[in-house]
Amino acid sequence: MNMRVLVTGGSSGIGAAIAKAFATTGADVTLTYHSGPERAEQVVKEIEKAGGTAKAVRLDLADHDGIRAAIAEHGPFDSLIANAVHWGSMDSFTKSFEEMPIEEWQASLHANVLGNVVLAQAVLPGMRRAKFGRIVLVSSGIAEEGTPGSGPYGTAKAALHGLSRMIAWQAGGDGVLANVLAAGLTNTDSTPIPQEEREAVAVRTPTRRLSTSQDVAALAVFLGSAANPNLTGEILRDGSNAGRSIHV
Repeated sequence: MNMRVLVTGGSSGIGAAIAKAFATTGADVTLTYHSGPERAEQVVKEIEKAGGTAKAVRLDLADHDGIRAAIAEHGPFDSLIANAVHWGSMDSFTKSFEEMPIEEWQASLHANVLGNVVLAQAVLPGMRRAKFGRIVLVSSGIAEEGTPGSGPYGTAKAALHGLSRMIAWQAGGDGVLANVLAAGLTNTDSTPIPQEEREAVAVRTPTRRLSTSQDVAALAVFLGSAANPNLTGEILRDGSNAGRSIHV
C-alpha cells in the first residue's frame, strides 16, 4: 500500500519540491495551499504527468476547525510534512521589537504554532491505529539564531522545536516519529532575495553553496518515510543552515 502523505504549503517553493519528491517514491500526495489554487493545481498536474498521484486542498493554518474538517475528509495520513507558514505583515521585518503590535504576535502564534498543533492532533489518531507515522515540522535557522526583525515568525518557528519533542515522547510508543527540518536560506523559484545577497550567504556555508528546494525535499522524504527507522525528537539542519548565524 502506498504511503499517504500530507504536505502543507505545497503549491510553491520548498513545499512543491517536497510534494514532487514524495510522489516519485510512489506516495499518494495531498498538498495544501492557502491562496493561489492555480499554482497548486499546476503542481498536481506536474506530478500526474510524471506518473504520480496527487490532489490539492485549500487549508488555512488560522482556521482550526477547517484543518480538522480537511483531515477528516481527506485522511488518514501516514506522513505529515508541516511546511505551510503564516508570514504576517512585512512590517515585522523592519519594526523594532517594542513597536511590534501584539496583534501581529497573536496572529503568528495562532496560525504557526496552534495551527500546527491542531494539524498534529488531527493526523495522530490514524497514525496510532496504523502503528506507523512520521511528522516533520519545517522550521528555520532563524528559530535558533534569531535575526533583526521578524520576532513573531522566529518565535513561532522555535516553538515547533518543543512541539516535536512533545509529540516524539507522547506518540513514539505507537510508532510515530516527529522531527524538525530546519532550513536555511534556500534557492527556490520564489525566494525574494537578490542574487548578490544569496552569494554572500553561500560563501559562509561549509559547502559554499545554498541548498536548493530539491535538497531540502530529499531530507523531508527521509524524515517523513520508512527510510527513517527510529530518529525522533531531533532537529535536522540542511546545508544552508549548517554555517550558523550566516543569515544575519
